[in-house]
Amino acid sequence: MKTIKGLLLAAGRSSRMTAGHHKLLAEFGGVPLVRRSAETMLRSNLESVTVVTGHRSLEIEAALRGLPLITTFNQVFFQGMGTSLACGFKHKSLASPDGVLVMLADMPGITSAHINELLVAFQSGEGMVVRGSDGGKPGHPVILPSALYPHMRQLDGDEGAKVVLQRRLVPVHVVDIGPAALKDVDTNDEVLSAAGRLGNKVGS
Repeated sequence: MKTIKGLLLAAGRSSRMTAGHHKLLAEFGGVPLVRRSAETMLRSNLESVTVVTGHRSLEIEAALRGLPLITTFNQVFFQGMGTSLACGFKHKSLASPDGVLVMLADMPGITSAHINELLVAFQSGEGMVVRGSDGGKPGHPVILPSALYPHMRQLDGDEGAKVVLQRRLVPVHVVDIGPAALKDVDTNDEVLSAAGRLGNKVGS
């Protein structure tokens, strides 16, 4: 049985949100989105979950308080997602699993059942990437095998995992989990249309 751990990216600046709102602090069912995403991962069959924080990290960590998580702060989060991926993959908690499931914290439709579908697919293959998709269109979450960890640790700026996947260093297997694989929330309107409630503003 392969060991698969989780990496939750929660460091972004929410730059498309307005009026001082942070999308990861928006509430869905009365729960901040970042906590909802973390709880989704914890309810799945992942062995553990590591969270990368950055922008408004004190508020993000407060929203996660009490959960059995590992957190790490990306000091250069403002330089882009690539730095957060590198920060996560450099953390000792993710040094040696067979696979790491990377999840974006702004995808409210992802469920623990979706994650478990991806885990089953990864367990049945050998050294491949497994990623969620909708109708064949690749999305998230994504499970990366250990062969790619050195490449992930070298990411910088706005480079995401896509840069590594495009090199086709290992096979990629997609699992259709439906529209949730492509649905993130980046703006105030997208939060509201996804049945969320805007959270506290900066300084409020």
